[in-house]
Amino acid sequence: MDNYRTTLLKRLTSLLLFVCAAATLAFAQSQGDLRPKTITVLHTNDIHASFIPHEAFWVKKNPKPMVGGFNELSFAVDSLRKVKPATLLLDAGDVMTGNPITEYTYDGAYGGALFHMMDMIGYDAWCLGNHDFDISQENLLKLTHIADFPTLSANVVNTDGKFPLHNKPYQIFERGGLKIGVIGIILQGLSHEVNQNNLVGIKVLSPVETTQKYIDELKPKTDIIIALTHEGVQDDSELAENVSGLSVIVGGHSHTRLTKPKVVNGVLIVQTGSNCENLGVLNLTVENGHVTAYDGKLLPLWYDSARPKTALSTFIDSVQQGIEKDYRQVIGTLKGDWVRKEGESAIGNFIAAAQQKAAHADVGFMNNAGIRKNVPAGPITKQDLFEVLPFRNVLVTFQLSGKELKTIITRYLLGHSSIQISGIDCTFKKHNDGIEILSMKVNGKTFDENKTYIGAASDYLVGEAKRYLGIEIQQPAYLQQTVFAAIEKAVREQKTITPTEEKHFVEVQ
Repeated sequence: MDNYRTTLLKRLTSLLLFVCAAATLAFAQSQGDLRPKTITVLHTNDIHASFIPHEAFWVKKNPKPMVGGFNELSFAVDSLRKVKPATLLLDAGDVMTGNPITEYTYDGAYGGALFHMMDMIGYDAWCLGNHDFDISQENLLKLTHIADFPTLSANVVNTDGKFPLHNKPYQIFERGGLKIGVIGIILQGLSHEVNQNNLVGIKVLSPVETTQKYIDELKPKTDIIIALTHEGVQDDSELAENVSGLSVIVGGHSHTRLTKPKVVNGVLIVQTGSNCENLGVLNLTVENGHVTAYDGKLLPLWYDSARPKTALSTFIDSVQQGIEKDYRQVIGTLKGDWVRKEGESAIGNFIAAAQQKAAHADVGFMNNAGIRKNVPAGPITKQDLFEVLPFRNVLVTFQLSGKELKTIITRYLLGHSSIQISGIDCTFKKHNDGIEILSMKVNGKTFDENKTYIGAASDYLVGEAKRYLGIEIQQPAYLQQTVFAAIEKAVREQKTITPTEEKHFVEVQ
């Protein structure tokens, strides 16, 4: 009798446990599984074509270690995926511009090899950056077709409100039992960052309004929402303050090294710096549609020569060998350092003067921000020069009345010194009420306010002339020559360059 009661009790207990489990499962299925889940977001930004390792310039010891490159990135990503299978790999824009690889075509597009490498690494999505427009809209469209991963940019549309660059506003990913919505956003001020010729027909919608629109659309369909942005940490912070329903911003553009997430209005903001030197790793715990725990860090991509050969590394080597054949050739010698700075500089004087000479102009202009690297004394290779001037800017000439030229020079002397100017020799005095120009020569001849002068600059600077020169340029003439080609020719012709700050603008006390 006791055995019978014991057996019956066990069966009743098992039945009760089964009923409870079934009820729990049914409830979970009806309500959605609310148990905590984890996902790892891997992220890069502002790679700037840095597909091979480069010197870690910030390290004090010599020789300096090498860092970065797509081979190291791939190794880190693969290693993390093995231990964290629920991962997303995202890039926040500016894949292009910075290495001569963008001057070579692959699969029909300049810089196409970069996106083939990203395909091999296994990116899940990227958003457009301003430098991805540097060559042309047509080239960017070709790049987006090479990419096996979606191009996300919700606020880049054409005049008809359609997405013109194979871009889409968002993508929903499923990882580790979670549905993650990723919205792409580019900076509102794109027109100030890109050659105007490359933005014809492009409109940039409000980042805040656009993001909120798609958050509202995605909210019923997803567990968390990520904004993948190229607008900089400050604008990302403003975005976080002004939208609701966003969990994470994976950002770019400002080259900010956030060693841990910045939290604004409950939104996690992450960014890795630039040039493929770090991989961002953000671990998230999500429960009931909210991030309940997180851990974010930067993983430095130190170069290791002992890495085993892979299909990716073999492809990287073949591309780099072709570049080195063309760009490692020495084209001149520097007898001193070329150092960028505000106001007159030796490197700025040389670049502005080379444009002036190539265009047979009276005055040459160069924006300081377009000079991207200092060059140490010694041999100058074509690659060194490319890293100074990585943009495919076209040389442009334009007419300036004597009055317009005087306005430009006066504005410059008042402190708007974000440009370099060649062809002008000037003495001046500062007064409480402004600038008095005492004497001025243009291309060696006394300035005549009634004369018309020829200016030379890049097509980018001409498109932003109001910002750099204080005037609008009318009827610019586009030459069949790039700024880079003009400067390369000048270096080759001069051969040995002794950097000097020539002091063309002298203040008289």
